Amino acid sequence: MGDIWLGSLTIFMTIMVVQGQLKTGFYSSSCPNAEATVRSTVESYFNKDPTIAPGLLRLHFHDCFVQGCDGSVLIQGSSAERNAFPNTGLRGFEVIEDAKSQLEAKCPGVVSCADILALAARDAVDLSDGPSWSVPTGRRDGRISLSSQASNLPSPLDPISVQRKKFSDKGLDDHDLVTLVGAHTIGQTECRFFSYRLYNFTTTGNSDPTINQDFLDQLQALCPNKGDGLKKVSLDQDTPAKFDVSFFKNVRDGNAILESDQRLWGDPDTQSIVQKYAGNIRGLLGLRFDYEFKKAMVKLSSVEVKTGTQGEIRRVCSKVN
Repeated sequence: MGDIWLGSLTIFMTIMVVQGQLKTGFYSSSCPNAEATVRSTVESYFNKDPTIAPGLLRLHFHDCFVQGCDGSVLIQGSSAERNAFPNTGLRGFEVIEDAKSQLEAKCPGVVSCADILALAARDAVDLSDGPSWSVPTGRRDGRISLSSQASNLPSPLDPISVQRKKFSDKGLDDHDLVTLVGAHTIGQTECRFFSYRLYNFTTTGNSDPTINQDFLDQLQALCPNKGDGLKKVSLDQDTPAKFDVSFFKNVRDGNAILESDQRLWGDPDTQSIVQKYAGNIRGLLGLRFDYEFKKAMVKLSSVEVKTGTQGEIRRVCSKVN
């Protein structure tokens, strides 16, 4: 028991030190309108197209899983990480660049692209009727972006053991895993990333037996066999534009679209967390998810951050200085 307690204390202290390098209101003196500028930019794009919200959230998530939360996913180049296959369909680059250009006009060389991305992810969730939270800032931008390093990004094909390992490698536990995957409540995917579950799950022409039969019929109507693989489908068919606990109910009921999401119900440890969130759409369970999601996002956005004199403050987010 003593060893377990000491191990838990060490992990807790490590998280505190990492987050301690960042601080809320980092730009309060150097660029007082930084957060308001990001917010107004995200809101203007969201008002034209609400689906930009999950795009920005995914962009931040994918940034943090490669090189840490350092804006490296924003860098352009033939061998840059944004061109890796796991980053197919990433969206929201223009929102970050727009906010950055406004901030460069107000406070040149002060606000990092990595911080803009973390703030934009928070604002995207808030605008989708999700929670808001104080984002610790002070990240610096990385100068390295390699597509070869994106292989550790979570995949819709990953079994729980692989998902757990990928999150654990970033200091994130099972609770963080399930909570952060809950962001799929406002996400979208393309038919090509899950149609094998509908028609050829084990290469014998069958469907994934964990899919609810009624839902299978719906999905086959949305994504006909050999149909348009690029057609977009909401990961939460019930309330696709609202940040709520409907996604977890779908997982519980066999109505998850991605295989990796449905597998959360097949593991006893992750299943118990899904069940805690799933009970009903509104009320205390939804509020608990809001609270836990805020904590998990702060933890995620502190992964392997660059601070102090590390990295740089890019003048343009798509290229190093």
